[in-house]
Amino acid sequence: MLSLSRGVQGRSVRSVACLFTSLPQRHFVPKTTNVGFSVSWSSSNPYRCFSASAARCSSSPPAANQKTPSYSYIVVGAGSAGCVLANRLTEDAHESVLLLEAGPKDKVLGSVRLSWKIHMPAALIYNLCDDKYNWYYHTLPQANMNDRVMYWPRGRVWGGSSSLNAMVYVRGHAEDYNRWQREGAEGWEYKHCLPYFRKAQCHELGENSYRGGSGPLHVSRGKTNHPLHKAFIEAGQQAGYPFTDDMNGYQQEGVGWMDMTIYKGKRWSSASAYLRPALGRPNLKTEVRCLTTRILFDGKRAVGVEYTQRGEKKRVFADKEVILSGGAINSPQLLMLSGVGNADDLKQLGIPVVQHLPGVGSNLQDHLEVYVQQQCTQPITLYKAQKPFQMIKIGLEWLTVFTGYGATAHMESGGFIRSRPHVTHPDIQFHFLPSQVIDHGRVPAKIEAYQVHVGPMRSTSIGWIKLKSANPMDHPNIQPNYLSTDIDVWEFRESVKLSREIFAQKAFDPFRGPEVRPGPQTQSDAEIDAFVRQAADTAYHPSCTCKMGSPSDPMAVVDSNTRVLGVERLRVVDASIMPSIVSGNLNAPTIMMAEKTADIIRGRPPLVSPDVPVYRPPTLETQR
Repeated sequence: MLSLSRGVQGRSVRSVACLFTSLPQRHFVPKTTNVGFSVSWSSSNPYRCFSASAARCSSSPPAANQKTPSYSYIVVGAGSAGCVLANRLTEDAHESVLLLEAGPKDKVLGSVRLSWKIHMPAALIYNLCDDKYNWYYHTLPQANMNDRVMYWPRGRVWGGSSSLNAMVYVRGHAEDYNRWQREGAEGWEYKHCLPYFRKAQCHELGENSYRGGSGPLHVSRGKTNHPLHKAFIEAGQQAGYPFTDDMNGYQQEGVGWMDMTIYKGKRWSSASAYLRPALGRPNLKTEVRCLTTRILFDGKRAVGVEYTQRGEKKRVFADKEVILSGGAINSPQLLMLSGVGNADDLKQLGIPVVQHLPGVGSNLQDHLEVYVQQQCTQPITLYKAQKPFQMIKIGLEWLTVFTGYGATAHMESGGFIRSRPHVTHPDIQFHFLPSQVIDHGRVPAKIEAYQVHVGPMRSTSIGWIKLKSANPMDHPNIQPNYLSTDIDVWEFRESVKLSREIFAQKAFDPFRGPEVRPGPQTQSDAEIDAFVRQAADTAYHPSCTCKMGSPSDPMAVVDSNTRVLGVERLRVVDASIMPSIVSGNLNAPTIMMAEKTADIIRGRPPLVSPDVPVYRPPTLETQR
C-alpha cells in the first residue's frame, strides 16, 4: 500500500476505489452577460473575434439571448499559485473568482483517508507513475545525456504539484531575489519577498524575523530522529561545512534539518492551506476536470477563456482579469495556443497572432540531480519498511492516528554548499534519504542503502517549450538542453566528488558499506561525467518560461506586476515568471509570488522587511 521512497512517481494501487465526486456546489450565482447577436462571428478564425461589443469570441454562432457567466477574475490552474490567488482575491467580498482546474479534486468523497495516496506523506510516489493526477510529460531526447527522454511529472489536481511533491519547504537564497531585481523584476528583491514568505507561513517552531507564525501554510521539521539523518549532518560538519539551524532563515549555507509542508502527519498542499478554507465563500466558484483551451481576446484585451468539460465546450468571461497559474509548461502553452508568443512559430501552426512575444516558452530552466548511494551495514534504512507486511502496518497506523513512518516523506536532512571559491552563495543542494531510490521510485529498493540527492542549483543550460500542434490536447515539445555547457558538466562532477567526501567522514563509519552509485569503478573525471549523463534526472523544478522583466527586455513576457506585456487584463502567476531559477525547491517561492501578486492585484501597498541580515561567508577565498 505504501511507498516510502522519494521520487515523483508511483505504481497504481487497486485496494482503494478511485471514486471522484463533486463537493457540494457553492451557492454563488455569477453575473451573466447577454451575448445575443452583438458578436461578429467568422468560421474562418476560431482563435479571435473580429468585432464584438463585449468581445465574446465564438467558434460557432451564439444563440440569441444566450446568457454567459462572468466573474471579476478567472484563475486557470488550481496549483500552488492558483489556490493562493483564489483565497486572497475572494477575501474581498465584492469580487468574484472562478478557479478552473484540469484535474480532479484532491479528496475522494471529501476524505483524507480515502485519498491517502495524496495525503499520506510517505505515499508520495504512488500518484507519479500514472496520469490520474499527473500531466505525465516527457522531454525531447537530450543530446548531452545519451539521447535520454526524461520523464517530467507535473500535478494535475487541486494543489497542483504541491499535491505530488516531496513536501520539502525551501525558499532559496536572499541573493536569488536580489538578482531578480537586477534582471528587471523591479520590486522583487529579498526585502520585498521575505514578508510574503512570512505571511504565508505558520512554522511549528514559532515566528521570528524570518519565519511566519500565523499564515495558512503549515511548515514542520522531521520527527523520526533517524540515526542516518544525524550521521549525515555530523559528517557534513566533519567535512568542514557549518551547521545551520534554519536553511530558510539567516543562513542557508551548511547542513541541517529540512523544513517540510507536513501538518499533523498529513501533506499540507496549497489546496489544504488556501483553497479548502475558502470553499465556503459565496464569491468563489470552482470547476474541475476542465481543460482550458484558449484565452478569449477582444483585440489585445483578454476577456475570458474557453474550456472543455465532459466533452462540452464552454466559455466564461472576466470583468477584470484572466490570470494564468498553470505552471511552467501549461501557462506558456496556453498563451501560445491563444496567439501570444513567437509570431513565426504561431503562423507555422495556423494560429493567428494576438501579440508577438518571443520570450513565451523560452528561458526554460530546471534543476538536475543524481543519487549518490552507499550500502548500509546495519538494517536501519527504509528497506524493510517497504516490504508488504510492514507497509500495511505503517499504513494502518497512519490511517488510524496519522503518525509513524507514514507521516513523513523522510527527506528530513540536507544542506547547501558552494562548489568552489569565489562563489558568493551556495550553488549545490543536498537532500539526504535513509533509503535507496531507483528510477524515481518506480523500481523497488533492492538493498539496505542510503543516498544523497545532489546537483547544481544555478545551471547555465537554458531550454525552451514550443507547441507541437494547435491542438490543446497535445503535450508541447519540451527541450531543457540539459548539460549543454561546460560549467554545468564541471559542477555536476564536483557535486559527485563532494558527496563522496561527506560519505567518507567518520560519522558514517558505523554504517558505511560499499558504494552502490556511481560505484567504486567510477573514479576519473571522464567516468564521473559518463555516470552523470546516464544517471542524472530532473529534480522536478521547471521554471522561467514566461520570465518577468523590463518591457525593454525582448525576452520578457510579464512586467514586474505580472501583467503580460503588449496585451491588457492578462497576468501569469506561477513558477514560469521567475526571471531565473532560485537556489532551491520551487513550491515555497511560488506560493510567495502568488501572495505578493495578490496584494498587487488588490492595490495594496507592498510589504517590506528592510535591514534583515543575511549570512555571508567569512571568506570567499576557500570553497568552505
